[in-house]
Amino acid sequence: MRREPTEAEAKLWSVLRGQRLGGMKFKRQEQLGDYIVDFVCFGSRVIVEADGSQHADAARDAARDDWLSGQGFQVLRFWNNDILGNAEGVARVILDAAQPPLPNPSPARGEGL
Repeated sequence: MRREPTEAEAKLWSVLRGQRLGGMKFKRQEQLGDYIVDFVCFGSRVIVEADGSQHADAARDAARDDWLSGQGFQVLRFWNNDILGNAEGVARVILDAAQPPLPNPSPARGEGL
């Protein structure tokens, strides 16, 4: 595990920590199986990764994401420059992804009444 986060990880952690994002409790640098994830919310089963250029076209990341998905997690990856330049938009995507799906038919959409 790295002790010093990247600039993008620090920025993202400032958005996620202390249940600041929709009351979700995120942990950072958590080990899941053989992997260490940047951020995870066990309640919503969401993993958030901050990726730099070393992750461009990485086959290992695809295998890792497949394994994590197989464990019931949704993996969200964001480029460092997106986190640094649009933290609010990244937060919105994370919050939307963490919402449980509406039942089908959905009473919230006026269906099945």
